[in-house]
Amino acid sequence: MKEERIALSQRERDRVKVLYEVERKHLRQREAAERLGWSARHIRRLLRRVGAEGDRGLVHRLRGRPSNRKISSAVQRRIVAEVERRYRDFGPTLACEHLARQGLGVSREALRQWLIQAGLWKPRRQRVEAVHVWRERRAACGELVMMDSSEFRWLEERGPTLQLIALIDDASSRFWGRLVEHDSTEENLRTLEQWLRRYGRPEALYTDRGSVFAVNRLAPLDEQLAGEPAQSQFGRALRELGIEWIAAHSPQAKGRIERLFGTLQDRLVKELRLAGVSTIEQANRFLQEVFVPFWEQRFTVVPRQSQDAHRSLGRYRLEQILSVREARSVANDYTVRWAGQRWAIPRAEVRPGLRGARVQVERRLDGSVWVRFRDGYLSLQLCPAAAAVLAASPSGLRPPGLAAKTKRKTKYVPPPTHPWKRTLLLGRKADISTLR
Repeated sequence: MKEERIALSQRERDRVKVLYEVERKHLRQREAAERLGWSARHIRRLLRRVGAEGDRGLVHRLRGRPSNRKISSAVQRRIVAEVERRYRDFGPTLACEHLARQGLGVSREALRQWLIQAGLWKPRRQRVEAVHVWRERRAACGELVMMDSSEFRWLEERGPTLQLIALIDDASSRFWGRLVEHDSTEENLRTLEQWLRRYGRPEALYTDRGSVFAVNRLAPLDEQLAGEPAQSQFGRALRELGIEWIAAHSPQAKGRIERLFGTLQDRLVKELRLAGVSTIEQANRFLQEVFVPFWEQRFTVVPRQSQDAHRSLGRYRLEQILSVREARSVANDYTVRWAGQRWAIPRAEVRPGLRGARVQVERRLDGSVWVRFRDGYLSLQLCPAAAAVLAASPSGLRPPGLAAKTKRKTKYVPPPTHPWKRTLLLGRKADISTLR
């Protein structure tokens, strides 16, 4: 009978070499035991086995035998059928977690191999990418928070394409996010406000160079005279909150939040599908009440330092800071032009020096509009447009207070027969006769 050949691993070859040294009396059994991490008794046992079987004696007796803990073929077929029925587009890791909830425990790697054999999963090829230097996590929560948005079909065919605005802590991978329809300055400010009220003010915020965070224009004249650089509304809010803004030069620089979106586009989409979520309100409720607690339990890590670097809000008024501001001039009738409309300051709130002054018009996240004059705030009232008044008036009647249009005045040119022209002409003739 032909003996089956078995290939030795590199570790087993090293052990054979040590045992041969012991056989040739070049090495003592105790020294070989210390080198291999075994006992001297086990060395003697292996020497007898190698003497009787050759190098094959070092091979483990269980090699080539099926494991005693191997899952039966019936259970394997059942698990693969369940994945094909309910979790066909799930990855092995996520499918393994959902199978465990149903009492079908299986390791991720075993499930991956079964899915590959069944043609339900294709192994991913390793892509050759540019080398980016690894950066260690920050030591404490709140030292660095990353913020970005991802446009995706989060509700699949059950809803429109939405934007997920998210923040993730670099030290612990703690995250918070909101699903919105548009990636605007106001929505980013609302998401930041929820993080601030939940955890406090981080030391630094890491974002990309999008138009929400950075500007490519010169600062207005009044800001240039004050020595202030050009900033977006979001950048101005960070400066007032004392939060450092760091701009990334590439997507790989903020790889932690990029990987977050990759995970959420796989997991969150499927969890929303299984939960039957079909509206943006239900999606945000599920995200904040169900998925974020699951994420903190499953994916967050313990920072190297237990001290939290988030700072308290203290005297900061978020409703004033997290707003959209523009500089305007107050007209003589105590009105300002803003957003294509005219706004009036109530008579009771008129202050000395207000007329003709430069003020800051502030639209807050709740929709209210205020004027910031010196160190105080004044309310604004929307003035009705003249065109709307004319449209509401009866035909042929002019609303009171609205002056009628008059013809444009032209310069009066007197005719040649005008008395003072005749006098001037006679005087010139008399002067001519005198000269003669």
